[in-house]
Amino acid sequence: MRPLVVKLGGSTAGHEEMQRWIDILATATFPLVIVPGGGPFADQVRISQKRLAYSNEAAHAMAILAMDQFGIAIAERHARLRPARSIGDIHSVLDRGGMAAWLPSSMAIGAPDIPCSWDVTSDSLSAWLCKQLRAEALLLIKQTDEHMDYANVWDLAAAGIVDSMLPAMLAEDTILHVAGPEALTKISRDLPLATIPGRMIMRHRQAVEGMVAQ
Repeated sequence: MRPLVVKLGGSTAGHEEMQRWIDILATATFPLVIVPGGGPFADQVRISQKRLAYSNEAAHAMAILAMDQFGIAIAERHARLRPARSIGDIHSVLDRGGMAAWLPSSMAIGAPDIPCSWDVTSDSLSAWLCKQLRAEALLLIKQTDEHMDYANVWDLAAAGIVDSMLPAMLAEDTILHVAGPEALTKISRDLPLATIPGRMIMRHRQAVEGMVAQ
């Protein structure tokens, strides 16, 4: 079975929601890989870039290392979680019944198909990992339910709910789901987790326009 890739936003760091999501995801009856956001570690990269005036290329690498840091912190939060730096590591963790916390630096820094830009966040890197794993679905966990107001990934990007590179980085055959506080409340009553929480988001504007025209 192909794993579900789940991006756990760095905005959850230090909040109750982080542990609640981890505890829920750890009950999943299917294989699962968590992609950490950058959280407070990436915030420090932004602050330091203004002070030290290093390039966006350097900031990009540092921000990915910040995801490693948050991932290490996440991996300590549940006995089922194990850090994983490579595709082989991920499969090894999943084969043993664990849940992988991806530390992306070894794979993502210097990858030619990942732009060195602040426009690329853990949202886009999660989509990139889906391609590497041939995962069928991606779940983005957010601390807002604003995604309920938008029909497709392009509109989510325009609204700043997902990063601007996600529509381009998301594979045609990857099904995108987004979950926020409302989904967290609902699924807390229905465990173990047997289905992907949140709302499925359409991939293209054209798909929505076609539905309206019919």
